[in-house]
Formats: sequence, C-alpha cells, structure tokens
Amino acid sequence: MRRLAYDDLVRWKDGPRRKPLILSGVRQCGKTYLLKEFGKKNYENTAYINFEDTPGFASVFDMDLDPRRIVGEISLFTNKPVHPEKTLIIFDEVQFCGRAITSLKYFCENAPEYHVACAGSLLGVRLSRSGSFPVGKVDFIDLLPMGFLEFLMANGEEMLCNHLRESYKGRLSTPLTAKLETCLRHYYVVGGMPEAVSEWVSSKDVVAVEDVQKKILRSYAEDFGRHAAEDLNELTLIWRSIPVQLSRENKRFIFSHVKTGKRARDLEHALEWLVSAGLVHKVRKISRPTIPLSAYSDETIFKVYFVDVGLLRVLAGVPPAFIFDAGGEYSHFKGAVTENYALNELKILGKDPYYWRSKGDAEVDFVDVFGSLVVPIEVKLELNRKSKSLAQYVKEYDPKNAVVISMNNAGNGNGVAGVPLWAVWMIKDIVGDYTLRSDALASDDR
Repeated sequence: MRRLAYDDLVRWKDGPRRKPLILSGVRQCGKTYLLKEFGKKNYENTAYINFEDTPGFASVFDMDLDPRRIVGEISLFTNKPVHPEKTLIIFDEVQFCGRAITSLKYFCENAPEYHVACAGSLLGVRLSRSGSFPVGKVDFIDLLPMGFLEFLMANGEEMLCNHLRESYKGRLSTPLTAKLETCLRHYYVVGGMPEAVSEWVSSKDVVAVEDVQKKILRSYAEDFGRHAAEDLNELTLIWRSIPVQLSRENKRFIFSHVKTGKRARDLEHALEWLVSAGLVHKVRKISRPTIPLSAYSDETIFKVYFVDVGLLRVLAGVPPAFIFDAGGEYSHFKGAVTENYALNELKILGKDPYYWRSKGDAEVDFVDVFGSLVVPIEVKLELNRKSKSLAQYVKEYDPKNAVVISMNNAGNGNGVAGVPLWAVWMIKDIVGDYTLRSDALASDDR
C-alpha cells in the first residue's frame, strides 16, 4: 500500500545533508513495511536487523561504536555485503538497543556514506535510557496511521485522487461526491491502521477488520504494562474514558470524569505517557488567536483525541452501523469521530492545532497557522450549517481566512472556505484561495 511518507524517504536518501534516520510512530502503523519497501525499490540490497527478534545482536554495540566495525558485523550476520550508498541498513525496534541509537552519532560524523534508517515505537525511542541520544545527528520522520487519501489509494481510487489534486476547484459532480462520502464512512469504521486497511481491501469483511483492530488495542494495552507498570491502572482508566469524554457536547478533558475522586495530579503523568506514546493527541485551548499561538495557550484546559478513528470506535464498543445513524442514539459519537478524523488529517499535514473558547460558550474546534495567517476551523457532522461560534470569533478578531469543514460543503460563496470532510487533506491549498468577509457568517448555530 502506498504511503505518503515514502516520498519523504526518497527526499532523505537524496538529500545533500542526509543523516541517519529515525522513522518513529505508534506500534503497527507500518514502519517496518515502509522501510523494507523503500530499501527494495531504491537500493541494491538491504541489511535488516530487528533488535526485538534478535536481542543478542545488541552485544555488537557493547565493544565500541566504531561504524565500520559495526558494518562489518552486520554484513557477516546478514550474509550480505554492505556497500556505501548502495545498501540500506535498517535497525528495526531500535528502542530495544540504546547503544544502537547512540551509534547514529558516529555514523553521522565518521561514516556518512552509509545509509542507516531506524524504525522504533515513538515512546520506546524517547524512553531509551542506555547511552546518550544523538541530538542533532539524526533526521526524523514521524509515521502516523494512514490518512483518508492513503485509504482511497489503497482501495484503488488513485485516478480519483489525482483528479482531485489536479482539477478540484471547490465543486464536484454528484456521483463522485457520493462515492467519496461512502468511502469516508467506510474509513470511519476501518480507520488507518495498515493491517486493518489491508484486511478491508482484501475482504470487505467488517468483522475481520474488527478482529484486527482488537488485536492492535490489546498490543497497546500490553505496552502499558511493559513500559509503565506503575501507572497501569491510571493509564487504563484514561484510555477507556477518552471515547466517553469525546462524545460529550463539551469535549474538554476533565480528569474527575475519568473516575470519581481522581484528581489531575493523580492522572497527569499517565496522560502525558499516552501523549508521548503518540496514542492520543492533546489540543490545548488558546485565549487569543495571535502568533505564536503557544504563547496564548492554557496548559490546564485541553481536549484529547485518539490516534485512529477506527480504533476509537472499537474501544468505545460502538457497532459499525453507527455510520448510518442520522440523529439517533449514536449522533454524539458520530460527531466525536468526525472531529477526531479532522484533527488526525491535520496532524498528517504536520499541523498542531489549538482550539478557541470565548468567555461565554462559543467554541471554535481548531485554530492553526497557515502561512502567516491564523485560521479558525469549524467541523460539522454532516451538511454545512452556519456557526454562531465562528461568527463570534469573526466579530472579535476579524480574521482574513476561515474554514468550515462538513460532509457536503463545496463552499458557500460568501468568502468562507468550504472544505468537504473528504478533502481535508487538501486544506492547505484550499485555504489559500479564500478571503473571509466578516459579514458572511449568519448567527444560527450548528
């Protein structure tokens, strides 16, 4: 399956200041597969070492960290010649060998002709304690679960994706719109974990997909015990509370809602563990949409989103049929999934948004910087209905650009950028084409 990060790997390979690479991300998001495919297509051969499957190989780094000696050992162990520029050396599950991480400094300084790429869990790399981390001596690529664009391509819709890239001008024919909306609803159920997507593509069996998702959730729970046994109970409580808190009208994360009697100081460490592991995303509140946004953020007020909408659904115990629910018992959860999906798409684009809330009850879902502009982003569940919250934001700050994302939103013709939910991956291009007029927003809420 095609991953957009593949192009980042090609740029890394060809870069004039290439350093050893760490490809990090949550478990089972496709790091190993991507590096092996990249090596197969761009090098004469690949030398692959997995420190979890072959823990004894870590002793190679105990003697010293001389890159050329290490390369010789790798060649003998893999029974493959390792040539500068022509061989991709892959250190997989590198978090299990802290000395291997440290050795990247010496590959960078003393043997830059060797191409070394490491794969490791986001948390494991950060928690590696053996040796020192080679600050400034490595390149990073963070791999997230597959976004909607990658999901479309995996399902054989590359022609449609190319058409959208090259020709989309804010409107699309009804049949194509209907097709994209159907694919998006499937994505809400399947999510972007590569194994789940692969199962969906091959079988279209939702039960089989859910079995995959449950296995992934179990593996994450096992990581709780492996890396943070002392916080296991708190981690589990927070993990299970996230779908519930997201499904509320006010999605602000409240520690006391995790369990009665629990306070922030009891749970903060466990929550930060989940954030560091890449399993959840924090979106902090800002008091004023002014660059730099971080200067106006409140670290104590935030929303928490899940790394993948498919896993969110399974953890919540919501049946796949929720995608067909229109205003019924799953409407709040459907709204949570929609907002979580939009946040994940923004994360894939490299954005790290905040949210804005007035002193009253007005709230704009996301606020981020595009170019030199601070852009408010409202996310709607289905059709584009006008937003009282966004209207209040406009009245207070008179932004030059604003975005409303909804299922059937081709732009409302009044200067607000209308982004369909299936086109969030194109939001950077779309935002640049609109200029907000503050009188364009009506006062009725979502």
